[in-house]
Amino acid sequence: MYTCNASKAFCIVCSIFILAIADDVQAASNDQAVASHAPHHGGHSHTNRLVHETSPYLLQHAYNPVDWYPWGDVAFELAKKEKKPIFLSIGYSACHWCHVMERECFENEAIAKIMNTFFVCVKVDREEHPDVDRIYMDAVTALTGSGGWPLSAFLTPDLKPFFGGTYFPPDRFPELLTAIAASWKKDREAITADAEKLTAHVSQLVSYSLPVDGSAIPANLLEIAMVDTRKTFDATNGGFGAAPKFPPHGALELLLRQYRHDKSPDTLEMVTTTLNKMARGGMYDQLGGGFARYAVDARWLVPHFEKMLYDNAQLSQIYLEAFQVTGDPLYRKVAVETLDYVLRDMHDVDGGFYAAEDADSEGHEGKFYVWSPMEITPVLGDEDAELFNAYFDVSAGGNFEGKSILNRPVSHAVFSKTRGLKPKALQRRLDAMRTKLMAARDKRIRPRRDDKVLTSWNALMISSLVLGHTVLQDQRYYDAALRASEFIVATMMTDDGRMLHTYRNGKATLPGYQDDYATTIVAFMNVYEMTFDVKWLEKADALAKTMIAKFWDKEAGTFFFTADDHKHLLARSRSITDSQLPSGNASAAMALLRLSKFLDDRAYYKIGEKILLANKSGMERGGLWLGHMLVAADFYLDPPKEIAIVGPSDHATTRDLLNVVRRHFLPNKVVAAIDVSQTNAAVLQKRIPLLAGKPQLEHPAAYVCENFSCKAPVKTTKALAKQLGLEHP
Repeated sequence: MYTCNASKAFCIVCSIFILAIADDVQAASNDQAVASHAPHHGGHSHTNRLVHETSPYLLQHAYNPVDWYPWGDVAFELAKKEKKPIFLSIGYSACHWCHVMERECFENEAIAKIMNTFFVCVKVDREEHPDVDRIYMDAVTALTGSGGWPLSAFLTPDLKPFFGGTYFPPDRFPELLTAIAASWKKDREAITADAEKLTAHVSQLVSYSLPVDGSAIPANLLEIAMVDTRKTFDATNGGFGAAPKFPPHGALELLLRQYRHDKSPDTLEMVTTTLNKMARGGMYDQLGGGFARYAVDARWLVPHFEKMLYDNAQLSQIYLEAFQVTGDPLYRKVAVETLDYVLRDMHDVDGGFYAAEDADSEGHEGKFYVWSPMEITPVLGDEDAELFNAYFDVSAGGNFEGKSILNRPVSHAVFSKTRGLKPKALQRRLDAMRTKLMAARDKRIRPRRDDKVLTSWNALMISSLVLGHTVLQDQRYYDAALRASEFIVATMMTDDGRMLHTYRNGKATLPGYQDDYATTIVAFMNVYEMTFDVKWLEKADALAKTMIAKFWDKEAGTFFFTADDHKHLLARSRSITDSQLPSGNASAAMALLRLSKFLDDRAYYKIGEKILLANKSGMERGGLWLGHMLVAADFYLDPPKEIAIVGPSDHATTRDLLNVVRRHFLPNKVVAAIDVSQTNAAVLQKRIPLLAGKPQLEHPAAYVCENFSCKAPVKTTKALAKQLGLEHP
């Protein structure tokens, strides 16, 4: 049943199910035969140590009869003292199959008794501990050929993995537990030796870095990387590859940048087809805005219904960039609805943003989001319901388990034409209907919300809100981005310059990871360009220094994911390829290259360059997994415009000059501004070299520079657009 894909030395326990089971363990299994389980969440018949945690995912398991421990010294010391193996279960709050395994196995008294008797049971929230998740996911993948969540791993008392899988059904899980317990008792020495070999393999895997060949990064790197990307593009449905389909954040950002260079309709079509299909599919919440995690099918219809902050942060930014490039109002609409969803449903009272909303409500995946005609007609009336159902593909038979996921099979323009309606008039009617159905949906039982606040995810959201403000001039986005940034400074940064990773209910915990630092540095630079308050550059500078001191591996030319004083890890991993988040090293390369332009700091530039050189061969092989690294490479290869705006902030010309810079798609730029009549102007000019030596003229002016070599100042939007290579002011 369980196939091991690692070398033979790793696989002693792959034959566990055919081992003879010791009499005492078999007796325990017989005595504790799997019975029908009764959940204990309501009556709290059991309480375990997770009740003291802040993670919503861990708290969901706080009343299981399993004697769960959080990841940490207490559990590990107990395992060593009692010489028991550790059962490690990793998941996250929005994970559907995590909930299923909890209901079927971890709430089952009989199964829990076996677990408590023979194992020290440790529960981990993968979003709090991506460091732990990475190591044991790689171990399970090496053993079985695949991975996923819930992740179930069996470890020696010193944390070395020897067996694992994902979801185990209740009719097989007790057999597995008792077989492993028997094997541990009879063959502990062999299992321990095997775990050592697997650990060595995983350690090499997670800490691996590519050899640097010493050659320069080719000027046409993006086009080289596009070859495989173009081959995997789904021209019919958008996206890349087959189902399931995840939003390709990095690839879309990369394609938009490549389109700046090649102006190829084919390049842009890959972006627009993907964005159009995602926006019209069921993965996009057609009523409330925001995107689900992924689609299980090729045409983006059926989502895995959980909503994650990181997806909505990155996708709202991509739709904003696509709006800058194309002017398509659909992209503006989707970006606004997505940002508004986050502000409405994911905003913490203290200023940060929540992590996720669950896929399930009332024990059923997607129940909150799906509709039947009988539910819609009483809300809208017969005539409007008919129009709404036709537009959003609602039918009696449904498209998902007897009900309908709202989606738009045809474009707004085509539907308007077939109905003989003007597009704007149709949109007004639909918007009114959506408002009514949203009110009706709000009366349903909502999916659970994971209300922890994660630093790196919040940094991504801040960057998107900044772009939302600068492109759309919406004050709400300005206020939310600034408040979230102040929250990070006040709550997620320690007095000694370190970052914390997670926050909930007034408590920030866990040391920050490298991507917490890198994404926050980028966010703070974006906030500077929004506010022109130099303190944000100063904070970015301080975080960069700490990131380099604690995470940089000079020999490999990349950053480790964990700091040099991180505890309880078999190895220090590196974040090189994109996953659901930009890789930590890609974010660091962009952060340091860009910060070097603000501060004229050659040391930052050299580290950013080293990261790119260390990953050159990987980038040349394709853009899907290193999309954000290639975006940083584009910033490196295409010298960024260094733009200084000098003039009173309340002057109309100053605002107009800034709007030229902000309205257009100019990803490779740094922007600084100053009113030299201000009392602190001399200090700002000294702190920000781009502003130095630029006197205030009779009228506001813009200076366009490259490598601090500036063209003559310009005073009109037309002249500025010309210097920036734009077609229109």
